[in-house]
Amino acid sequence: MKINEDNFVEQLKFRNEKALEYVIDNYGRIVKSIVKKHLFSLQDYQEECINDVFLAVWENIESYRPMRSSFVNWIAGIARYKAIDYKRKYLKRIQTENLEDVTAGEEDREQMKMIEEDLSEEMEEMLSCLSPEDRELFMKLYVEEMEPEEVSRQTGMKKDVIYNRVSRGRRKIRKLFSTQKGEKSYEQ
Repeated sequence: MKINEDNFVEQLKFRNEKALEYVIDNYGRIVKSIVKKHLFSLQDYQEECINDVFLAVWENIESYRPMRSSFVNWIAGIARYKAIDYKRKYLKRIQTENLEDVTAGEEDREQMKMIEEDLSEEMEEMLSCLSPEDRELFMKLYVEEMEPEEVSRQTGMKKDVIYNRVSRGRRKIRKLFSTQKGEKSYEQ
């Protein structure tokens, strides 16, 4: 069977590796440019991140909804979030190394500061569509990596209320970014 634009999603769901090759060939340039944009100063992480994007597509193709957004926007979102995850991993690794080796070089500190600022700006942009209370929930759960039980104790909210607010917040963020991505158009 020949894989093309009309059948590659279906074939991915059937675990046809040729469909993944099609995605890499036809969407690889977009993924690579997004990852390079976000990880420009972390070239050692770029290739691994790109591979993780395609692995995420392979493992999560069932969650792709053509009615919600185009495939190109969906894969662009995956690439963006994976790149942000890699920035976080890098910061954690650097912070751990700095604790072990207090004499970190000035270059490492500058790079770390620049990445932290990038992440902070991206986080602010992402969370700008949320109410202050929901922003605080997202920060506690996803940045500070607190457990929902702990957030519940601190805020006095029930866990199911937290889950509902986070779910609604994610939908708002997805809607905002799918609209923005559509405007920017990552079409080839």
